[in-house]
Amino acid sequence: MRWSQIHIPTLREDPAEAGAASHRLLVRAGYIRQLSAGHYSLLTLAVRVRAKVIDIIRQEMNAIGAQELLLPTMHPEETWRRSGRWDSWADVMFRVTDHKGAVNVLSATHEEIFAILAQELNSHRQLPQAWYQFQTKFRDEPRPRAGLLRVREFTMKDSYTFDLDAAGLDAAFDRHREAYLRIFERFDIPVIPVEASSGAMGGRDSTEFMSPSEAGEDLVVQCPACNYAANVEKATSRLTPVEDGPGLPAPERFDTPGVRTIEDLATGYDAPAYRQIKTLVYFLDGKLTLVLLRGDHALNEQKLADATGATELRPAHPEEIAEALGAQPGSLGAVAVTALPVIADEALRGRRDMVTGANSDDVHLRGVDVDRDITVGTWADLREVAAGEPCIQCGEPLELLTAIEVGHIFKLGYKFTKAFNVTVLDASGERVHPIMGSYGIGVERAMAAIVECHYDERGIIWPVAVAPFTVVVVVAQSEDAETAEAGESVYEQLTAAGVEVIVDDRAERAGVKFRDAELTGIPFRVTVGKRGLAENTLEVTARATGETAKVPVGDVVAYLRDAIAAA
Repeated sequence: MRWSQIHIPTLREDPAEAGAASHRLLVRAGYIRQLSAGHYSLLTLAVRVRAKVIDIIRQEMNAIGAQELLLPTMHPEETWRRSGRWDSWADVMFRVTDHKGAVNVLSATHEEIFAILAQELNSHRQLPQAWYQFQTKFRDEPRPRAGLLRVREFTMKDSYTFDLDAAGLDAAFDRHREAYLRIFERFDIPVIPVEASSGAMGGRDSTEFMSPSEAGEDLVVQCPACNYAANVEKATSRLTPVEDGPGLPAPERFDTPGVRTIEDLATGYDAPAYRQIKTLVYFLDGKLTLVLLRGDHALNEQKLADATGATELRPAHPEEIAEALGAQPGSLGAVAVTALPVIADEALRGRRDMVTGANSDDVHLRGVDVDRDITVGTWADLREVAAGEPCIQCGEPLELLTAIEVGHIFKLGYKFTKAFNVTVLDASGERVHPIMGSYGIGVERAMAAIVECHYDERGIIWPVAVAPFTVVVVVAQSEDAETAEAGESVYEQLTAAGVEVIVDDRAERAGVKFRDAELTGIPFRVTVGKRGLAENTLEVTARATGETAKVPVGDVVAYLRDAIAAA
């Protein structure tokens, strides 16, 4: 390939709208161009990287016995209604109506369609099955950001397993977990497998693969001492025991004029936050619900959704709260409330001598005994873990770090095989539903995550396994016939040796070519220049280290073969 013939529109300056390093560099190095928010064109270099990312994933999927399929990206409305996700996924769906008035969905995911295919399975002897594809997904992301990290149209490797029983699903899940670790190792990006919420996907267990990065949007809770790790939506921690006093025989009202926050009550009325009951009011699937936490704890909304099974949740508005409880936020409580459901965080279980709102503006209650005075319908882990809290496993302080989710695997269970009446005959001749797993990797997000792990002030540093080209031959003086001929010879030798090579034959200054070679991140640069040729040498520069070696012209192929193998 010749640089002069490929469209590589590099930029001298960083794009103004780009914040994340991968966004900035992939645009500047001529890999991607934005069409509209969340929709990107992949240019020649990006397509080459994407193909290598896909090939690595494909190799590891094939290695665990998965079969590659390809399913449609447009699905009939009825398919999603049958699974129950027509409403619960409404916010992320792109829906289209054809000229006959039929409504279809652009694929946000493919569980439903794989379950329909599985209807042709008939016997336990056909199980287990593991199917995968590389296919476009469309999601109406409200906040596209950071280039390829959060988009509305992307390629996903999604795989699905069908097993006879839970033990089979566990084995399939473990095979995918190990395959994912190998994939990310080959991408040369560090990942932390973490416990995660299954969220809208449902199912029993899920694991996310998190790559630590400042560009990440997820928070991971990690214990450096014992390697406990969980998404903040799933993480828990030990709590230091609190010694409560005997309290009062009954809650006692006291005036709190102007108190609106936990801090107001703590500083003005000798009620430290850990002795307060914070009362939040939420609509959960349309039903007004009181949510209680310790005053110094924050609610994690995903934990609330997981604990209640709610698919739609939102904080109630002040006017809705006042109508239901007779007071404004800041004076709310659950004492003696029986008309509304109450869900409380486990940290409040058994607490006495607590302070909470009286459901009367500017009035609170002291001496509250949670078990005695509040009718809690559901107890759950609702609080968000904070840095420094003791690890649930070993007691050492926990750390919080930002990360990019680069993979997610789910034990879906029977939701989709039951919805689509997928059954097989078991060994006794009875019809049973297979159990299902789902496993995803975003291809373009993986590309961005690789860049987030491999760049410097000069540009991208691609690992050899995914680089668009392994070697760039830079002809320093392309106007000089002898130098140009030597560059062509080196290019042809490397091509014949099976090296993926591009020759920069442009009529540009050497400095421009060097800058572009570094910016685009090609792992090795061979500089063919008049001065070196006079000494019968070429300069070979490793992009990752910046180290340059003078190599005899006749040895360059062997030298690069060894350098590539060692990279």
